[in-house]
Amino acid sequence: MNDFDYLGGGEVYLDAACQSLRPTPVIEALKEYYVKFNSCGERVKYPWGIETDRRVEATREKVLKYLKLSKHDYFVSFTLNTTYGINLLLQQLDGNKFDVVITSDIEHNSPFLSTMTFAKKYDIPRKVISREEDGSLPVDEIPERAVVVVNAASNIDGRKLANIKDVIKRVHKTDGVIIIDAAQAMAHSSEVLYKTEADAICFSAHKMYAPSLGAIVVRKDLLRYIDTSFIGGGMVDDVDRESYLLSSEKNPDHLYTKFESGLQAWGEIIALGAAIDWLENLSKSDHKNLEENYTELFDFLNNSNKVTLVNKEPNPTMSFYINEVDSHLLGEALGAEKIMARTGYFCAHYYLDKVRKFPPLVRFSLGYHNRPEDIEKVKKAMEKIV
Repeated sequence: MNDFDYLGGGEVYLDAACQSLRPTPVIEALKEYYVKFNSCGERVKYPWGIETDRRVEATREKVLKYLKLSKHDYFVSFTLNTTYGINLLLQQLDGNKFDVVITSDIEHNSPFLSTMTFAKKYDIPRKVISREEDGSLPVDEIPERAVVVVNAASNIDGRKLANIKDVIKRVHKTDGVIIIDAAQAMAHSSEVLYKTEADAICFSAHKMYAPSLGAIVVRKDLLRYIDTSFIGGGMVDDVDRESYLLSSEKNPDHLYTKFESGLQAWGEIIALGAAIDWLENLSKSDHKNLEENYTELFDFLNNSNKVTLVNKEPNPTMSFYINEVDSHLLGEALGAEKIMARTGYFCAHYYLDKVRKFPPLVRFSLGYHNRPEDIEKVKKAMEKIV
């Protein structure tokens, strides 16, 4: 793909689950902001600022359109990353309205740890539910009045929350709320999120071919449980000695300011819009190329009698280990061959270390930048090293 022609010869990047590479149109969109209209959004009336505001608002609309959600029911706020967004929501959510907080065993530390602090803060039970092999969450294990925080796709093996709509229906039927960690779903599994009625969806732009940035897509109904306490510039329309007026309370079109304190990453937000355009304009051959690449690599690993593969089925994200071979050393050896892969527990320590009792793993996570020759190089390197 020409949009990644800046890659050096022979370099194979297999860490897209951490952060994806950025295609040229996204890089150009960020550069354009800095060289043509670098300005503060929502604070100025000069032409550069007006252009910034226009493009930032366009990105908010693109996020909702990408997820097939209505502006009537949802709004988009920008943050630092998925972890920040989940914590920003939970730390301002009134836990006195709920009886229990729920997460699952295959979660990234973002939901796993933040649900711990939420439970301690409000002195309520915390329940960890085991996901099925297909990623489903047993709905009959979700109690009433629960705060549920789970991923839409795993960063270990890419398995999806296959019954996401049933889970959301159950949570709402029992007077609970649900926050979805969509960090691993937005780039390659976004269909699982379409038209969901989650109370909030958190994701990281840097995992979907955009610059480092986070976003939360919030259902307006959730605000009745939010006590705004993380506050600063850009969130208020008036301030007195001992009081202030939130912009979100004065103008219903400014609900996003509820979670946007201080100056935002305007260029990165605009470049996210370019990334969404880029993803939506990918051709069938681009999607087919990615599928063929990860399927071939999965088959290679799955057919090796030395490899223990965590995945049950092909996915752009796959994790494995080799008996009697230190995964970190394997990662270094692959790196010496210009193959870049993640090693360790991928911020999923509880499930991988305590539940499955795996040694540290190697993770290959592919993206649209990968070429068939990348897969051939990885196969030859693995055969050579192992």
